[in-house]
Amino acid sequence: MADFTPYQQKIIKRYYENKDAIGLQRLAELVSELYLATSKAKRQRVWSNLEAALKKLEIPQTRIDHLKAKDDPALLAELVKELQS
Repeated sequence: MADFTPYQQKIIKRYYENKDAIGLQRLAELVSELYLATSKAKRQRVWSNLEAALKKLEIPQTRIDHLKAKDDPALLAELVKELQS
């Protein structure tokens, strides 16, 4: 951290303090994108981003596979609610 100014160090520290909240926000945005995705290619792209976001939030792979198999944005929205509480 010696390579960063004190201001940059504070920004980095706040990022890591709020990493979970940032991840949840990103997941919620991706769920919205999935709701709005109309083409199959767009849905696949959103799902690849969703998988990465879910892995960062340490969701078990079996649950990720289940959600992907169902391909239901409502189930993902419930997961977001569960994680936020």
